[in-house]
Amino acid sequence: MTVFEAATGPGETPPADSVAPRESTADAPTSVARLNATIRDFVARWNTVWVEGEITSWNLRSGNVFARLKDTQSDAQISIRIWSSVRARIPSDLGVGDHVVTAVKADYFVKSGDFSFTVAAMKHVGLGDQLEKLEKLRIQLRKEGLFDPARKKRLPFLPHVIGLITGEKSDAEKDVHRNAELRWPQVRFRTEYAAVQGDRCVPETLAALQKLDADPEVDVIIIARGGGDPQTLLGFSDERIVRAVAAASTPVISAIGHENDHPLLDDVADLRASTPTDAAKRVVPDVGEQRALIAQLRSRATTRLTQRLSHDIAQLEQLRSRPVLRSPDPIIDSRSQEVWLLLSRGRDTVTRQLETAGRKTTELRASLRALSPAATLARGYAIAHLEGGVILRDAADAPAGSALTITVDRGSLAARSEGETPESG
Repeated sequence: MTVFEAATGPGETPPADSVAPRESTADAPTSVARLNATIRDFVARWNTVWVEGEITSWNLRSGNVFARLKDTQSDAQISIRIWSSVRARIPSDLGVGDHVVTAVKADYFVKSGDFSFTVAAMKHVGLGDQLEKLEKLRIQLRKEGLFDPARKKRLPFLPHVIGLITGEKSDAEKDVHRNAELRWPQVRFRTEYAAVQGDRCVPETLAALQKLDADPEVDVIIIARGGGDPQTLLGFSDERIVRAVAAASTPVISAIGHENDHPLLDDVADLRASTPTDAAKRVVPDVGEQRALIAQLRSRATTRLTQRLSHDIAQLEQLRSRPVLRSPDPIIDSRSQEVWLLLSRGRDTVTRQLETAGRKTTELRASLRALSPAATLARGYAIAHLEGGVILRDAADAPAGSALTITVDRGSLAARSEGETPESG
């Protein structure tokens, strides 16, 4: 505490430093240093105060935070300082827009006359128990495999219709439409409006999701809203919404809040977009990029085809330049004599074989004729047959009156046996 001592004589004006603020007059004013020191000493007697408000600015400098806290019902604000030693003990996700309760101690700087509050502790309003429940639910859902990347569905390359769930007339809706149409002008949307915070958030979002998921024309669904403090985003960590998104047959994109916002919906969705703008950029391809890609592929195909044709033409010219194709007559002439000789040799061989076979045939024919019964008949012999075709070899076998068939060289005739004449004694 600064001590100011008066050094005046009778009837003299006292120095300003020696005049207490409450004793100051126009003739005996106090000094700025005495006033600031008095204010500092007064403020120093205040105890730590717990105050509720909304963070409106958050500036990090050399590990310390310089911020402002605004009253939730009016425009009243205070400046707060969070030293690095305290910052390590408070939640790391604090930032602009958060609704907090903080323990502050008044601090008045004599040199500059600035008045601010030093933070000793800070926490989210009403989020302690809820955040603990959310972490338990997050662990449970992870064990069930709902966050497993293997179960996430791939987004279509170019969706015919995009389903959008968002607040009516919201900035998120405008951002998604504007950025998607800039990338692909023919994109079509089917929008279902739902409350994005409060008690109606969960049932309306579930109804919109069920309706869009049942629509066969919808290829992908975006759930989008702007940023907000963790309290306003609690609906998108509700277990009913998380399980409904996991069970949906249509791919779902989560575009809730800003980069630092992280509801459970982000973990279970097939794709997590950092902002609604990011979701619009990732749901449809850029028409300019696709045209450039097509032009590049066409150029590469033309180059490859040209190279292939040039290579094949060069190979064809090389083949045509060889002697065998450039002048084939000498090769044909040299082979023609060989073909004539082979043909003559083959003809002679076949002729000889035919002559030999003819002689053998004549000899076999003569042998066959010599052995044939017809040759015997030609020499004047005959063959007698009984009825039934039995050849007669003994006259005793043909009693008198038996019918006979006599075969001669040229035809046959019928006869009857007269029987055998008995000899006289």
